[in-house]
Amino acid sequence: MTAFRWDDSAAHTVASLAVEPGPGDDRLARLYATAVWSCLVEPGDGVAGALVGALGADVALQEVIAGAHGGVAADAAGLTNDQLRAGISRWKLRLQSDEVAFALSRAREAGIRLVTPDDDCWPGALRDLGVHAPLCLWVRGDPRRLTRLEPAIAIVGARAATGYGEHLAGEFAAELSGRGIAVISGGAYGIDGAAHRGALAADGLTAALVAGGVDKPYPAGHADLLRRIASSGVVASEVPCGSVPSKWRFLQRNRLIAALGGATVVVEAGWRSGSLNTASHAAQLGRPLAAVPGPVTSGASAGCHRLMREFHAQCVTTADEVCELIGRGSTTQQVETGDHTDDRTRVVDALSSRSWRNVDDVARRSGMAPADVRTHLGLLALEGAAEAQGGGWRRVAARAAG
Repeated sequence: MTAFRWDDSAAHTVASLAVEPGPGDDRLARLYATAVWSCLVEPGDGVAGALVGALGADVALQEVIAGAHGGVAADAAGLTNDQLRAGISRWKLRLQSDEVAFALSRAREAGIRLVTPDDDCWPGALRDLGVHAPLCLWVRGDPRRLTRLEPAIAIVGARAATGYGEHLAGEFAAELSGRGIAVISGGAYGIDGAAHRGALAADGLTAALVAGGVDKPYPAGHADLLRRIASSGVVASEVPCGSVPSKWRFLQRNRLIAALGGATVVVEAGWRSGSLNTASHAAQLGRPLAAVPGPVTSGASAGCHRLMREFHAQCVTTADEVCELIGRGSTTQQVETGDHTDDRTRVVDALSSRSWRNVDDVARRSGMAPADVRTHLGLLALEGAAEAQGGGWRRVAARAAG
């Protein structure tokens, strides 16, 4: 390993990764130091957060390099000398130039961008985490989309989800997306993946917060899904490129999901599911928390029932009820008639099974708002009843029973 030294060429590499490089040596120094800090600390390190918050990333890093022998830095950050010494002892083990250079090289090769709290596109909701907020975000996709993550709902749940759970997660996400609400989740199998796919099907904005470096898709089976998320939304992590996910990083990643969501909805979760950790972070942040009920005989819903019974999570069964968590009512009105002709039927009727029709054309034919049409088209796509190509949509004919 190579002992760390301030590297001006590496600092300029970081500037090329920044979404808003800005002029001046001070800005360059803060960017580089922030990137270095992300290589030194584990997510949620409150001592590092307090030190960087008080001194700035560059000055705080110089204190670490120098060993911070005096008590001035500790006093400025509101830390005890023992807390600061313990922090420095764990950070300096990773203070290696080649490790930093490797992370920056991986980011440059993969087209990953660096976003810091100094940037205008930094999500303000993360500041609610205080000293445990991330020092930066490594982003795959256009970082400016981070400014559109409000309003947002976090949808989380079990990896080993049932068809019931995945159906509801996708349906909720599609309907929320149609109402202009971003969907936040963790990119995992099961409920997370269903939520992301539902949002994408409705042309909505979705963000995946991951526990490892964004340069390498995890899980590998979601490589294509994460690529699709990055193409229209963002995939983000607070750990640098080349980092591997670990149990601790998954648990700490959950606080970012909870912070970015104006409310958190647990769709399906076992008694000891990691989704309950996300729910705990949401509760600690004072964010609304909700859970979806399931069969009382299903272990996959035991965690949801536990949240409602022990942690006063609200029971939600529809997208309208989810919207109410963030003060948003329904944007659609169902017309009740004798034969119940609903909006889904209107959209299906406006589609052709032969020709492709764009959203505005379907909206004109159905007499509905384009935003509501997008929601129903996304749901129809998830059900396999409609398909999209080049901005156009058409109805998929039902298969005859064999």
